[in-house]
Amino acid sequence: MNEPRQDVIAAVKHFLEQGTKLLLIDGQWKPSSSKQTIPVLNPATESVLAEVALADRCDVDLAVAAAKRAYEDPNWTDMDPHQRGLYLIKIADLVEQNAEELALLDTLDEGMPFSDSLAMVKDVVKTFRYYAGWPARVHGFTNASPGAIFSYTNREPLGVCGAIIPWNAPFIMAAWKIAPVIAFGNTVVLKPSELTPLSALRLGELILESGLPRGVVNILPGTGAEAGAALVAHHDIAKIAFTGSTAVGKSILSSASSTLKKVSLELGGKSPNIIFEDADLDQAIQVAVKAFTFNTGQGCVLGTRIFIQESVYNEVSQRIIAQVKQLKVGSGVENDTDIGPITNINQFNKVQGYFKIAQEQGATLEVGGETYGDKGYFIKPTVFTNVSNDSRLAQEEIFGPVAVLIPFSDEKEVIQKANDTNYGLGAGIWTRNLSTAHRVAKALNAGTVWINTYLEVDPIAPFGGYKQSGMGRELGQDSMLEYTQVKTVLIRL
Repeated sequence: MNEPRQDVIAAVKHFLEQGTKLLLIDGQWKPSSSKQTIPVLNPATESVLAEVALADRCDVDLAVAAAKRAYEDPNWTDMDPHQRGLYLIKIADLVEQNAEELALLDTLDEGMPFSDSLAMVKDVVKTFRYYAGWPARVHGFTNASPGAIFSYTNREPLGVCGAIIPWNAPFIMAAWKIAPVIAFGNTVVLKPSELTPLSALRLGELILESGLPRGVVNILPGTGAEAGAALVAHHDIAKIAFTGSTAVGKSILSSASSTLKKVSLELGGKSPNIIFEDADLDQAIQVAVKAFTFNTGQGCVLGTRIFIQESVYNEVSQRIIAQVKQLKVGSGVENDTDIGPITNINQFNKVQGYFKIAQEQGATLEVGGETYGDKGYFIKPTVFTNVSNDSRLAQEEIFGPVAVLIPFSDEKEVIQKANDTNYGLGAGIWTRNLSTAHRVAKALNAGTVWINTYLEVDPIAPFGGYKQSGMGRELGQDSMLEYTQVKTVLIRL
C-alpha cells in the first residue's frame, strides 16, 4: 500500500483540525502550564500541520506526580499480571485498528514514505503483543541456603520512568519505551520530540480508550533543554530511557549521576555493511541501498559505510550508484516515493554541510549531493567514493541519505576498518560462506549483526550498542533487566 485511503486522510484531517494538541497528564488532556504552543511542520511542504502544547518544568512536575500516584496505587501495584497483559493486547488491537491513521501521522510530521510508516506501525503492534506475554513471566528464585534459612529473590518494578524519544521514527520509539514500562509494572512520563509528536499523542488517545489506569502513561511533547532536562534531574524519576544523539546521551548520563537513577541509552551509529566477493550480489546491492536510504537516512543503525571486496568493487559500486539514481524523491504521501524529506530544517542544513566537507576532503561525488525541489526539505540520495575510513565522512553520523563506498582486500582488513569507529550499533555481512559469516560476526564490535539481510528487527531480540552507541538494551529478555530491580528476602526459620 503506497498511498493512504481517503477515509484515513479524512480521519487524520479531523484529528489535526481539533485544535491545539494538549498534554496527557493523569489521564486528562491539559494545556501546558505556560500556555505555550509550538507549530508542527510538514517537512514536505513546510506548512503547519497543528499546534501542540509545549511542556515545561511545571508540567513535568505534574506528570511525574501523577505517575508516582499511579505507581503507588494498589489498583496498579497489586494488579493481576495477566490483567497488565490484557491491557497491552488491547492497546495492540487499537493500534492495529487505526494503523493507517497512525502511519499517516508519522508520514506527515516526520516525512517517511507512507508504506514504510505503515510497516513500522505493524512492528508497533508486534511490540505491544510481545510484551503482553511478559507480566506473568517475571519471577525470582529461591537461593541455596542452610536448613534454618529460607532465602529468595523478587524482581520488582523500578517506579516512575522518564522516556525521551527522538524525532526520527517517533511512533515505534514510543512503543519501545511504553510497552515494557506497562509490562513490568512501572509508570512513565514520555517526552516525544516537539518536532514529531503527533503519533505519540494519538497513541495517548488509544491508551485512554484501552482503559489503562490514569497516570500510568503520561505524554508531554517538549524540548530537550526544558522538559527533557527536567525529567532527567527529577528526584522521583527512577529511570531514564533515552534514544537520540551520542552527545545528548553523554549529557544525560552526567546529569543523572546526581540522583544515581538508572539510565539506558540508545545512541548514534556509523554502521558498516560488508559485501564479500562471494555474496549474492543482486540481493546485497538491493538491500545495501535500502539500508542507507531508509527513512531518508535518518536512522542510527543504518549501513552508511559500505565496504566492498576489491575483486567485485567496480561492479558493485557501479550497480549501487545506478540503483540510487533510480530512486524517487518526493512527499511521503505520493505513490512510489522512495525518499521523503529530511524531517527538519536544522538537519536539512547539517546534511548539506557534509557535502562541503566531502569536497574539502577530496571525496568523489558519484550521485546526489544536492537538494531537490523548491519547497520542502528534500535532499537527493548521495554516494561518495575515494573516501578514507578515517575521514569525517566515514566517521561522523551524518543522519541523511548519504553513503560512502570503501574497498577492502580481505577479512582481516575489513574487520579492522569496520571496528575503527567510536560507534558500535549495527553491522551487516554479505557472504555465502558460513564460516566467514560467523567469524566476522564474532569479530565486529556491534550490538546487532545482520547476515545476508539488514534492518530486520523483532521485539524478541535485544537491541542496543557497543562503545559510544549506548548502554543497556531495549526489547527482548534483556529489557526486563532495564525495567526491574532485584530484592533479596532472607528468613530465619
